[in-house]
Amino acid sequence: MNGLLNGKRIVVTGAARGLGYHFAKACAEQGAKVVMCDILEGELAERAHGLSEQGFAIESCVIDLAEPHSIAQAFSTIGERGPIDGLVNNAAMATGVGGKNMIDYDPDLWDRVMSVNVKGTWLVTRAAVPLLREGSGIVNVASDTALWGAPRLMAYVASKGAVIAMTRSMARELGEKRIRINAIAPGLTRVEATEYVPAERHQLYENGRALSGAQQPEDVTGSVVWLLSELSRFITGQLIPVNGGFVFN
Repeated sequence: MNGLLNGKRIVVTGAARGLGYHFAKACAEQGAKVVMCDILEGELAERAHGLSEQGFAIESCVIDLAEPHSIAQAFSTIGERGPIDGLVNNAAMATGVGGKNMIDYDPDLWDRVMSVNVKGTWLVTRAAVPLLREGSGIVNVASDTALWGAPRLMAYVASKGAVIAMTRSMARELGEKRIRINAIAPGLTRVEATEYVPAERHQLYENGRALSGAQQPEDVTGSVVWLLSELSRFITGQLIPVNGGFVFN
């Protein structure tokens, strides 16, 4: 099915690489004008230019989720070009945040992860709400690690659990504005951010899924497109694990 997002303007954070880039591309392929946001200015410009060269309607905007002023400035710039119809909260600290048990975990690293993954997601959503048209959709990218309790990854797991809970609370408030918000919980996906993950963790996932094998970005993008489209217009506050059946909700 093509054209699910025709005429919509969608903001995607963390769009310079990994799942975020694939979310941006998938939305563009479905007819959306996509605003790609990321802290990685050089990679963002390169990726945005690449999609524009393919004929897609692309804008780009640098954003740092650890800095409230950066978030406010980014959405001020986005708003100058008009309203939006959707938001994908994908940006997060996901690399270099694991490998230590709860006893040895660095409290400062914990604070940084929470600041970006939880507070940053809230502040981005807050900044986006005044720009969102009635009937818009928001997708928060959580993780199935929060469902099965992945060890030696405590701050990340806790942050994604908070995103899931926050999604439900936000749904109660944003419903008054006819804005839908849902979360997806991808499993371990083969992208740049997971290259550092030990081989045994990849094997655990790939052998433990009901649909065995590696998870690719294309296995995740369809759920985001669907949640942003009119096909999900009466769905809000929900969590959808997208992990091939490694863990069930």
